[in-house]
Amino acid sequence: MYALSCVSEHLAALGLRPGRIFYNLPVGELVELALARGEGKLTDEGALMYDTGKFTGRAPKDRFIVKDAITSERVWWGEINQPFDPQHFDALLAQMIQWAAGKDLFIRDAFVGADENYRLRVRIIGQQASHNLFCYNMFIRPKPSELQNFTPDFTVIAFPDFQTEPAKFGTRSPNFVVINFTKRMIIIGGTGYTGETKKSLFTVMNFLLPVNYHVLPMHCGANMGKNGEVAVFFGLSGTGKTTLSADPNRYLIGDDEHGWSDNGIFNFEGGCYAKVVNLSKENEPDIWNAIRFGSLLENTRFYEGTRKVDFSNTSVTENTRVSYPIYFINNFLESGKAGVPRHIFFLTCDAYGVLPPISRLNKAQAMYHFLSGYTAKVAGTELGVTEPTAVFSTCFGAPFMPLHPTEYAHLLGNKLQKYGTSVWLVNTGWTGGPYGIGSRIKLPYTRAMITAAINGQLDKAPTEMHPVFGLQMIASCPNVPDYLLNPRNTWADKDAYDAQAQHLAQMFVHNFEKFTDLASEEILSAAPKVLVS
Repeated sequence: MYALSCVSEHLAALGLRPGRIFYNLPVGELVELALARGEGKLTDEGALMYDTGKFTGRAPKDRFIVKDAITSERVWWGEINQPFDPQHFDALLAQMIQWAAGKDLFIRDAFVGADENYRLRVRIIGQQASHNLFCYNMFIRPKPSELQNFTPDFTVIAFPDFQTEPAKFGTRSPNFVVINFTKRMIIIGGTGYTGETKKSLFTVMNFLLPVNYHVLPMHCGANMGKNGEVAVFFGLSGTGKTTLSADPNRYLIGDDEHGWSDNGIFNFEGGCYAKVVNLSKENEPDIWNAIRFGSLLENTRFYEGTRKVDFSNTSVTENTRVSYPIYFINNFLESGKAGVPRHIFFLTCDAYGVLPPISRLNKAQAMYHFLSGYTAKVAGTELGVTEPTAVFSTCFGAPFMPLHPTEYAHLLGNKLQKYGTSVWLVNTGWTGGPYGIGSRIKLPYTRAMITAAINGQLDKAPTEMHPVFGLQMIASCPNVPDYLLNPRNTWADKDAYDAQAQHLAQMFVHNFEKFTDLASEEILSAAPKVLVS
């Protein structure tokens, strides 16, 4: 009762006058309410299936950061981090509060960050039982004793049914996400996509941790061996991050968001938010088995006349997902905390067939490739993509990085220098030619290379230097044919490979031009060698 009294006082201080307050309800009650309110349906396995409405993914062009004394000189302003006027924020918040008068509100108090030294206490105020279930699944769940004196460091207000007037309040559209670091608030309106809550709080951590604590936030998966050795996996969509970080012989620390302090790494989250398009029990048994009562499926469909989920159905979106608490995974690390990473893997799906299957990076190369965040889309993945298309997302998570990217890169470099962590670039894409000519590197080979790196079998393996990218290509690896390890060897037309390597190198150099003013000479020295015609 004490916790609920404090919540009521907080709502009153904000000016919120709700109808009923549903505070930190258990899963069973949330599911019952979601069903009663028509928010979703139960699948045959007991999961709640929910539609996010018009928005089936994030709307990055509608996310803003309030520009004020805290942020004006620190945020890297531009297309990703768009400034928002403080007075517009106040007016928009006031309209949201007025709109919510008399409505039922679902409140969730939770933590972001498993390490007590750096965690964020958050209070999420929403209008849906299903969204509250998502927050239960995805954030760290406090013990009852920790809720008695819970004072939030950040408050999130998320009202999917509320829409604003862009011309009046300075938004681009009726929907919006606005982060205010001075008032320590996030307001979300007009979108039911639950991932906006998750990623806006990730953005907050990506600002606060480097600025206040010199902790490196990372958009990555992480696992730990039985001996305590930690591995970290960076990678954009389609590179295999979730698949490769899930290892039955290792403990899963987390699949998406972590921090790296002097104590080691720690998970920001208490759950997983996995894609389920074309999901099968054979290929992704951990995710498959986690879809049960308590998990929340988004934008999926049933086989006609049944409650069995058709994971191949993309009639709503290809971005179908499921959220579930991390304890739904058998091999999870309960504390969410582990030691300093021994190995870091940058995963890229190179559809041009240029990069080697695995190569060792020095410190400068690690910072350069971290800033580049390269992968490639292949034909058919998006409307209008008819040939391989390079994608560069700095720090493997550009939409969530409010500081200048070089701040994160130099922080990474300092930690690599201090702890001697090994960094590997792993190509999970094509070999023997680009997409359409070559073939994709087989998953068992990629797993064998990562296992060999973690086990130390590649520490003294022979290497060859890539003539364009300067990478130390591993020349011999257990359970992998030697000829695959140098990509040029797999191409029938060597001149075509050389031309393709130059083409990709030029794209790297062009992408990096926006960082050259603040990148150190050490980082710049790792750029690929582009021939001048």
